[in-house]
Amino acid sequence: MRRALLILVLFLAPLGVFAAMVAADRMFGAPGRGYDYVVRVDLPQGEHSLGLPRIEGPLDAGRPLVVIDAGHGGKDPGAGTSQIREKDLTLALAKALRDELLAGGGIRVALTRDDDTYLVLPERSAIARRLGADLFISIHADSTESANGASGATVYTLSAKGSNEAAEKIAARENAADEINGVRIKEQSEAVSAILVDLSQRETQARSEEFARLILREGQGRLPFRERSEQSAAFAVLKAPDLPSVLFESGYINNPDDAARLSSAEGRATFAGIVGKAVRAYFARQSQGGAGG
Repeated sequence: MRRALLILVLFLAPLGVFAAMVAADRMFGAPGRGYDYVVRVDLPQGEHSLGLPRIEGPLDAGRPLVVIDAGHGGKDPGAGTSQIREKDLTLALAKALRDELLAGGGIRVALTRDDDTYLVLPERSAIARRLGADLFISIHADSTESANGASGATVYTLSAKGSNEAAEKIAARENAADEINGVRIKEQSEAVSAILVDLSQRETQARSEEFARLILREGQGRLPFRERSEQSAAFAVLKAPDLPSVLFESGYINNPDDAARLSSAEGRATFAGIVGKAVRAYFARQSQGGAGG
């Protein structure tokens, strides 16, 4: 009996020593013992870390959200020359409008880009939809072959076919921003194109047209418009089927008067004031049930 007990003790003793070593290592050992590195993984925090732009303004998520899109950017300079480039003008106008809306309070604002970043066209409206935007404004500037051939701003909404030949040409030129050396970067699916012209999207289109008319109303006598009414064209950046959207061609870069207006602090302030008032009038109407007029 004593011999069996001795054998048992001899068998269990090494196990006890091993268990004690493991316990001591866990209690007093340094992290990463046995390794010369420790891997740490930082998980994304919030929408901005996931690639979405920052939303500025009231913290109340119930406040309306406007997403402002500065056209072109990065390797796509848009219209103009090295001295005056569309991508720079549109960014300055977008920031001026953002500041105007934030100063007035009550409206949340996000920019699709706030620096010289290149975004493909579908990505711009996709950002607005992912953020849950209530209104999308894409800002551009145009140019013509003749320096004095055209001037003034134009407000566009989406249509399957342009309202006139000039509108179709401008839309084709802006849509080409998704082409590099003639190669299409990202095609719109046929399913999305079909949805855009579906009757179920009439409400969205009506809201877009209402906002466009408000811009024209607020800008009357303060901003030169090339067209006295809103125009329509098949702009790819406006192809979000459930998001009221407009494309604002702010003027012609190669027209001296337009270029001076767009490049000046006063011109940007006028633009921001006009569009800002239109935005507030639009949301006021929506809160009252979308009264027309």
